[in-house]
Amino acid sequence: MAVAKLHAGGGMPMPMRLLPSPMTHRTLPRIASFAPRRHTIVALAAKRSPKRLKYSTPRFTKEGELVYIEVDPFGADSWKLQPVIELLKQGAVGVIPTDTVYAIVCDCKNHSAVERLRRIKKIESSKPLSILCRSLRDIDTFTMGFPRGDGHGHANVFRAVKQCLPGPYTFILTASKELPKQCVGYGTTSVKYASRKNVGVRISDDPLCQAILHEMDSPLISTSVKGPKENEWMIDPTAIGEIYGPEGLDFLVDGGVRVAEPSTIVDMTGPYPKVIRQGKGPILPWMVVEDNDSPLRQDLMASGT
Repeated sequence: MAVAKLHAGGGMPMPMRLLPSPMTHRTLPRIASFAPRRHTIVALAAKRSPKRLKYSTPRFTKEGELVYIEVDPFGADSWKLQPVIELLKQGAVGVIPTDTVYAIVCDCKNHSAVERLRRIKKIESSKPLSILCRSLRDIDTFTMGFPRGDGHGHANVFRAVKQCLPGPYTFILTASKELPKQCVGYGTTSVKYASRKNVGVRISDDPLCQAILHEMDSPLISTSVKGPKENEWMIDPTAIGEIYGPEGLDFLVDGGVRVAEPSTIVDMTGPYPKVIRQGKGPILPWMVVEDNDSPLRQDLMASGT
């Protein structure tokens, strides 16, 4: 309030004569300590150099531990996410909640961050990754888009897809040249990735995830936080920190315990939309399901969230 009073009387001669008085000097420390939380956040972002992120050991706290932020699952205090946004822009790797399971994320345009994410999750460089997008515009920019009116019964596929997003689906699309090379799987001995450069795309319907994405300049690389067993997802933030913290995470956003239900994966690169993993998203009439006897096969994409 003292600051407001000083500005309010800035054009009057009386306050100018009072500025050197002892009483005015005594109020200055109170003004300086009025918003310590905001100044702390700015200092956190300013002191960190992107070059330091090349090291696998977290360097964002004095003790070298990961930054842990607990927030309301519905986003009531999403302002707490500002330090996470600043760290991501610098090249940090961390865990955030989505509308399905927790995900390890980083800026898709930061090469060293992507390599660290692969190392933390133990994902081979030949395997494609998924991206969390802000909107359909991001999908149009970083992929070749959804099938539109190809004359083979897919005239309404794009319209149908728009009804699913944001939501618990991962759509596999052909990547565009805008997506950095290290985000997609290039030609390998595996036939599955030899002929295409594909990427899974998601628009999460989670308020915390959306709050972070809307402050980013590009999509986030995303891979689900899985347990030691196959097809086992970690849903407790405390357990995630204990397991992945020592591996090199920089931050963890605690949005509460989640349900262990990953997204439904739909391959859009073939002649028809094919479901390759049934998850939280319901199977819709325009989707084709194959191998119904094994909906959760062991060879599903490890990076799907």
